[in-house]
Amino acid sequence: MAAADLLTDLAELDKTLTSIETVLDPEGKRVQIAELQEQASAPDLWNDQDNAQRVTSKLSALQAEVDRLAGLRQRVDDLAVLIELGQEEDDADTLAEAGRELSRLATDIQGLEVRTLLNGDYDERDAVVTIRSEAGGVDAADFAEMLLRMYLRWSERHGYAAEVYDTSYAEEAGIKSATFTVKAPFAYGTLSVEQGTHRLVRISPFDNQGRRQTSFAGVEVLPVTEEADHIEIPEADIRVDVFRSSGPGGQSVNTTDSAVRLTHLPTGIVVSCQNEKSQLQNKVAAMKVLQSRLLEKARRDREAELNALKSDAGNSWGSQMRSYVLHPYQMVKDLRTDYEVGSPDAVFDGDLDGFIDAGIRWRRQQGER
Repeated sequence: MAAADLLTDLAELDKTLTSIETVLDPEGKRVQIAELQEQASAPDLWNDQDNAQRVTSKLSALQAEVDRLAGLRQRVDDLAVLIELGQEEDDADTLAEAGRELSRLATDIQGLEVRTLLNGDYDERDAVVTIRSEAGGVDAADFAEMLLRMYLRWSERHGYAAEVYDTSYAEEAGIKSATFTVKAPFAYGTLSVEQGTHRLVRISPFDNQGRRQTSFAGVEVLPVTEEADHIEIPEADIRVDVFRSSGPGGQSVNTTDSAVRLTHLPTGIVVSCQNEKSQLQNKVAAMKVLQSRLLEKARRDREAELNALKSDAGNSWGSQMRSYVLHPYQMVKDLRTDYEVGSPDAVFDGDLDGFIDAGIRWRRQQGER
């Protein structure tokens, strides 16, 4: 590619990055970082562990975002110098390297551009994610556990704090369900596109005849509630059951009845938590999940009222949205966006950004917000 063409394309990228900087406001984030650093240095920070985790997690995420923006800006500036050097020296190798860096830079800037599309009411909040095994028996339970690991690995890759609240183990293998939170700015907006039914096709490791099995797992993503949401739940509306925590295969992992199950009587919504050390901590965690589900129910009720006024409801939640095929070929494909990759192992190891970015763009195009 000629130097003039490289400079033209770089100017377009520079323009895109400038618009991203305008939306994401790195200077404003630096002010927030300074305030959070002051809070993080307080000697009594860890007296309130929930608040400490919130502060440190937000600080880490904001710092990473500012660093990412600064790194991209530096790469744009450096690339301009490289192109000019290649042009002055008439050096084909230098211009070729500049072309490769331009391609890499375009991919990275486009990935960050997706972040500017997260402007829903709850997008900036932490996320509560629940995974449930569906049709497919033991393969579905195993698949649900694979998805749990996938999302936890994705969180780990990004440095996001994740906390598992409750895991219900299946009898033979895998899990019946699991609920966890991802604590990071815009965790809900980012992960909400993962909601729906996931489908796995493979040779079943649990079938002694080696037959191909199709199984399903459901993913639900909710925003974490905040005090400003004012979700009041009268004590009379909740039934509290306590039970003994258990691990895989029903093996007891706790000798006291510390696990808590909450049933919201007016709606029938049931949540449980067993991973905390005390009954009180489990009840507090379960209440957070219950509030999130009631908040989401209220949102869906409002959405249903609006959809009733339309000829097309346009509600994709709960529909089958992604296939993971391990046999007779290797492919993971999103059925909404047509985004696909040929390396399921990488996806199950947390390499989800391509799918998430495509989903966010698709949602904006569909006007679901």
